[in-house]
Amino acid sequence: MGKIEKFEDIESWQLSRIICQKVEKLFIETELGKNYGLRNQMERSSGSIMDNIAEGFGRGGNQEFHNFLSYSKGSASELRSQLYRALDKNLISTDQFEDLKIDCLKAENKIGAFMHYLRKTDLKGIKFKKP
Repeated sequence: MGKIEKFEDIESWQLSRIICQKVEKLFIETELGKNYGLRNQMERSSGSIMDNIAEGFGRGGNQEFHNFLSYSKGSASELRSQLYRALDKNLISTDQFEDLKIDCLKAENKIGAFMHYLRKTDLKGIKFKKP
């Protein structure tokens, strides 16, 4: 794993940003944009994936970071479930669904691997470094 100096260096954050962009594109190009309830939920869950990675990183401790990664992973699963709802309501196409579902699964796996790494490392986070 390469050195991570800022949250933007984290692969799962980078992927979650792409997911947010794709979700926004669905709002613009499909009927999903007119379903304000589901759209609002998907906006929040997609943003929560990347925001929790950033917030956890900013806390400076691995235990807190792990907790926020767990929230992020849960938000990726939540978005995947919402994609099923959008598909079932014929608001998005099967291809659009599959594309984002694959991205969500990748994000869940990357976040889970990062969580595993944090559990196994002896490093406790930058706020515990001695000056």
